[in-house]
Amino acid sequence: MNMQINQPVRLTAAETALVEAFAAQVGELPGNGAVTGTRDRLLDDLKQSGLPTRRIESWHYTDLKNLLRSVPERVAGGVSVQPVAPLVEGAQVLSIVQGVADSRATIEGVELSVFREQLADGSAVAGLAAFDKDDAIGRINGSFVRDGFALSVPADVAVEQPIELQAVHGAGQVHTRFPAVFGARSKATIIERHCAVTEDAALVSSISDLTLQDGAEITWIILQTQGADDTHLGQIRISLGADTKLRLFIVNAGGKLVRQELRVDVQGEGSEFTLRAVNLLGGDTHTDVTMVLGHNVPHTSSTEIIRNVLFDKASGVFQGMIKVAPDAQKTDAKMACNTLLMSDDADFSVKPELEIFADDVICGHGATVSDIDRNHLFYLMARGVPENRARAMLVNAFVAEIVEELEEEKLVEALEGVISDWLEKHA
Repeated sequence: MNMQINQPVRLTAAETALVEAFAAQVGELPGNGAVTGTRDRLLDDLKQSGLPTRRIESWHYTDLKNLLRSVPERVAGGVSVQPVAPLVEGAQVLSIVQGVADSRATIEGVELSVFREQLADGSAVAGLAAFDKDDAIGRINGSFVRDGFALSVPADVAVEQPIELQAVHGAGQVHTRFPAVFGARSKATIIERHCAVTEDAALVSSISDLTLQDGAEITWIILQTQGADDTHLGQIRISLGADTKLRLFIVNAGGKLVRQELRVDVQGEGSEFTLRAVNLLGGDTHTDVTMVLGHNVPHTSSTEIIRNVLFDKASGVFQGMIKVAPDAQKTDAKMACNTLLMSDDADFSVKPELEIFADDVICGHGATVSDIDRNHLFYLMARGVPENRARAMLVNAFVAEIVEELEEEKLVEALEGVISDWLEKHA
């Protein structure tokens, strides 16, 4: 008789560090009995399966088990960190410093609470569940999350000034959540900003959970400028009601190891989803943007444009899956990924996918990889522009075209400043 005995998973140093960190923190993590039980299950699932490897299709280009070599210890009160100036003058800042949200923060017309309160009373427990067996970010964040902000914009309310969710850290481990509900016909601009203020290594996980009710029009910007040795694991979960408009802008301009996941469910007819992303990669960094977008009802549209610039030995990934359900007739979905490789040692992998079960749709995708156009470079140099400066100008124009779609002048100028500063250091 043949018998199979399940062998225990051999944990890497990073996986062992996560298990030990949970054991050390579990007694002080906020949450009632239901939350604590959910945390235990999430961590046990992570322990049993380990971090994802390239054998898992959705992680094929980002072998987290091998790429995540170590996990820094949590820093509790040992780092002096202060909020930074807002990205846009006049923005209403909600600060999360070293993983702790400012409980005194208020915004007129917006219902606001710190996430640790939802953990304490158990109302957050349903949102802590992982999407599936391969949702490593959901498991890590659900196990360790301590704080963040939960915000709700009531129906018919237009928030005039941008709201900046400012997550600032110095080192160690930081795990945050941002559930947000936008009522019917509400309007707002949210800047989700992650930045490091020291050179010490950090492990950051963050999940934003967006629900747009019928007719809401929202701009959500993710700006990630982590430190050179930081790991950033981000996830945004989106549900769109009828006649909603969501513009999602992502700028990755930092971090050693970055995975940004987008999980979008289009649930209401007449909705529009727009994604614009800029990935600026230098050194030996690795950045992965992975999207799963589901069109589930008729008469919806989406467009995604991703621009990537790579220097040195950087590597990057864009995986984009668009799923069109059988009932989602008249879907209009287009996706494009354009990459500038500024070094022979850099590489970028693109995996666009369409899974279509409806027959009356317009769907397409495309990808390009190139160097600077020599004719454009010659044109500038012939007019006295030094080669390095000419290259920087052309790269800037390549990505600025995306940012300018925001239209709001202050936001465009602020993001163009971030991009220019990064290029000054790397070009």
